[in-house]
Amino acid sequence: MSLEENTAYSLLSINIGNVKSSTYKGKEAKSGIVKSAITHAVALAELGLAGDEQADLVNHGGKDKSVCVYSADHYPHWENVLGRKLPHGTFGENFTVRGMSERDIHIGDVYQVGTAAVQVSQPRQPCWKLAMRWGLDELPLLVTESGATGFYLRVLENGVAANGDELRLMQTHPARITVEEANRLMHKDKEDAEGIRRLLAVKELSASWVNTLTKRLDRL
Repeated sequence: MSLEENTAYSLLSINIGNVKSSTYKGKEAKSGIVKSAITHAVALAELGLAGDEQADLVNHGGKDKSVCVYSADHYPHWENVLGRKLPHGTFGENFTVRGMSERDIHIGDVYQVGTAAVQVSQPRQPCWKLAMRWGLDELPLLVTESGATGFYLRVLENGVAANGDELRLMQTHPARITVEEANRLMHKDKEDAEGIRRLLAVKELSASWVNTLTKRLDRL
């Protein structure tokens, strides 16, 4: 399904959190993955949402990963997997949205949310902190294999957003490489050199993914 200009998605919940210490596999672990929904408007800027923190600034946050987005449409499946009702923010996402399937969202697409402009930069790569959060070691792999990863946004224009706002599509990237396709190339068909070249041609792709895929292409 292709997207048309002015397609809009509902922002169901904005979630932020502070860095907290915990224990995982006998070791101290610091993480900001535990997010709580807020009811007030929040400022979006280049380095993320006001009041939100990340413990690992190498793999989380930064200009290419200002906002993490996850679709509430995926929640029923994970509630079945985990055997419990899940609150918004379960996956450490800043924006819980309705819709925005990985099959339809493209790397480089631009949206307006509130008074801010944002751009899709890369799929989200689930890590061990998700396993720590919900006590299921295989959860990051299950999320990756399902393709229901969510994705990151960079902030192009600072602004303010609130629950109930819409993410309104302002520009579809002409390459039309979906988050689903990017996940396929990163995690499944790792030797698809032609596909990797197409993805690397999207200059809006995050620097970390460019680095990883360029090294892989060199090896191929």
